[in-house]
Amino acid sequence: MKTEQDNLFTELQEDELNISDLLQMGWANRYWFLASVMICLAGAFLYLHWTPRVYTRTASVLIKDDSKGGGGASEAAAFDELNLFNVKRNVDNEVLIFRSKRIMQEVARRLHLDVSYQVKQGLRTEELYTHSPVLVSFPEAEENQRFYLTVMPISDKEVQLSNFAVISASGEEVASGEPMTVALNDTVATPIGKIVAIPSLYFGENAVNQSIMVRKSNLEQVAVLYQAKLSASLATKTATIINLSLSDVSIARAEDVLNTLIAIYNEDAINDKNQITVNTSNFINDRLIIIEKELGNVDASIETFKRENQLTDITSETGMYLQNTSQFRQEGLSLDNQLSLAQYIKQYLTDPAKASDLIPANTGISDASVEGQIGEYNEMLLKRDKLIANSSSKNPVVMDLNNSLSAMKQTIIRSVDNLIVGLNIKIRNVRAQEAQTTRRISAVPTQQKYVLSVERQQKIKEELYLYLLNKREENALSQAITESNARIVDPASGSNQPVAPRSMLVLMGAFLLGCAIPAGVLYFINITDTKVRTRKEVERATTVPFLGEIPESQTDSEHEIVVKESGRDPVSEAFRILRTNMDFMRVKQKDLKTIMFTSFNPGSGKTFVSVNLAMSLALMQKKVVLVDLDIRKGTLGTYFKKSHHGVTNFLSGNIEHVNEILTKTDLSEYLDVIFSGPVPPNPAELLLSDRLELMMEELRKQYDYVILDNVPAGVVADATIVNRVADLTVYVIRAGNMDRRLLPEVEKLYRQEKFRNMCLVLNGTDYSNSTYGRYGYGYGYGYGYGNEEGEKKRRKHRILKKKEA
Repeated sequence: MKTEQDNLFTELQEDELNISDLLQMGWANRYWFLASVMICLAGAFLYLHWTPRVYTRTASVLIKDDSKGGGGASEAAAFDELNLFNVKRNVDNEVLIFRSKRIMQEVARRLHLDVSYQVKQGLRTEELYTHSPVLVSFPEAEENQRFYLTVMPISDKEVQLSNFAVISASGEEVASGEPMTVALNDTVATPIGKIVAIPSLYFGENAVNQSIMVRKSNLEQVAVLYQAKLSASLATKTATIINLSLSDVSIARAEDVLNTLIAIYNEDAINDKNQITVNTSNFINDRLIIIEKELGNVDASIETFKRENQLTDITSETGMYLQNTSQFRQEGLSLDNQLSLAQYIKQYLTDPAKASDLIPANTGISDASVEGQIGEYNEMLLKRDKLIANSSSKNPVVMDLNNSLSAMKQTIIRSVDNLIVGLNIKIRNVRAQEAQTTRRISAVPTQQKYVLSVERQQKIKEELYLYLLNKREENALSQAITESNARIVDPASGSNQPVAPRSMLVLMGAFLLGCAIPAGVLYFINITDTKVRTRKEVERATTVPFLGEIPESQTDSEHEIVVKESGRDPVSEAFRILRTNMDFMRVKQKDLKTIMFTSFNPGSGKTFVSVNLAMSLALMQKKVVLVDLDIRKGTLGTYFKKSHHGVTNFLSGNIEHVNEILTKTDLSEYLDVIFSGPVPPNPAELLLSDRLELMMEELRKQYDYVILDNVPAGVVADATIVNRVADLTVYVIRAGNMDRRLLPEVEKLYRQEKFRNMCLVLNGTDYSNSTYGRYGYGYGYGYGYGNEEGEKKRRKHRILKKKEA
């Protein structure tokens, strides 16, 4: 149980991310990281010197909302009886109004934001706004037109116009026209239309030969752009203060936009409040003109009648008769006045030309319900007009309001009709009583009756005329004292430090990006590389005993024996470790004389490992014979001078004694070689013969180690056939040659015991590979790749060998 826990703990440790490995990998690729960081930082510096600086300006306004204590009630308290300040303001709606497209479009129109002036200063393009030495106007240009040109002052009286280009609706730039020199303040015709170049207060000698790019943009698109830049929000949930913020490349332009926005908002609010007052004033003026004309006709009739009839003081003569009728007359006058006003209101309501206008309010009608209905109608009409201005007439809310307005108007008409009917009834009653009194004075001359009738009309007209004059003064007073919705708390202001681009943030991002790019590339290479590279990958996927790993040889030839006496290079040391680890394989097999080398696929370096291991054993003064059992190709011939006789001659019976196929080598007196011999037509059958056991038995008697260089096990069956005579099977895996997905097949061979006493050797490991880091192999005595001095010695040795050759 404890052994299983230890194994599990070891596997978890191997699977954990090794920080040391990552640091070594980063150090091995430090030049790539350094180059990437330098490139990204250079790009960041270029970006910081190319990108225009952006500044932020903020302003605060107080909305005078009575419901939240915004103020404004005390100032209007003296005029409460006029009922002129009953419009409730919603602060949340005012935030939306500040951000409306209509107001921003008016701001862009007033400040000419569709025309920009830019100059090139180094890599950065600077916005001049109103600081441009030359201001350009386009008398005939439409708001939706887009074009640009370059203006360059060449003297104190002339400028040069060039680079004319018209931008189409699709965004294409169509250049046309040659450069032209024009005088300042003159209207000139150019390929993009008429232009007037006007010198500004900043025009001077330093502006001469300065190229200024003037761009005319679509006004509506500019308004939409600034509408997106504008930020409007409440300071707190309970306050009526709105904070406005705008970011722009020009400080002056940002301040002008915010201040103009507040000014236009106030103008719009005042105009909205005065709309009822203006309509009422127009109605009163129209009625005054009509009544004044009628009153003049009545006065003229009285004057003519008295002159023709030579009448002097008619009142004194008929005073005693009129005393009884004064009460009825006064009541009749009041009813006639109310009837006239009701008829005027009905005429106004039924007039098709005034169907969409506001209904005159506070006209003096005695019926309070009619006045209340008119006030509700006007308030709903104003709400509908504001919604139409910010949306469209097809808005469902607008359509519902239209239906409500129509129904409300019909209700008002019916109420006025009922009022007129009631007044007529009262007038008939008063007239009936007055007729009775009139019959009492029937003896009065006809002239007296006519004068009374005309005087009555005159008094009615005079009373109505004076009443309307009074209402006109009240209406003018309300219009004069109308206050704005907003009061400026803080005008547009802010820091002169740019908010973008943020230098430290950009440089930090560039540094991180410079580190992330090579790290990402290395990670991508790592996850897409399916080849076996390291010992850890082999041990993680298999349980086969791992005998050792052989670094990639630094020699110029692939078929060179690198193990030499007193060799201190990493490969020689690796074979010494491999030779030592072989003793640990004696657990299953006490006698390890016959060692067979095989692999999964060709090119794994079996021959290289077997030859150099044989040489390493021979240097220990062990008698070693190296047998080439790859009778199909005979690879040992690339390392030694090949003999004509070999294994196939003995297996076929052409040679009886093993000593006849043995070949001495010049490398060591303890190392002999048996070559493969001629290629037979039946290699598998030869290897199945009993003469193979006979040959192995003879060799085991004469030598301490018999090393068999065999074919790949995954290609032909020769390795499996020969394995019956082997004491130890060394399975060679070439780093970078075998797919990691094939390691389970190797594990399967081991578990099924297809090969006797099987162990693994990883050949060709490259510790200097920049992808996996530089892991020192040796022990600090010149063996490892991590030893810089050893690297220099090896390079010097290779150079000397080339010179000697």
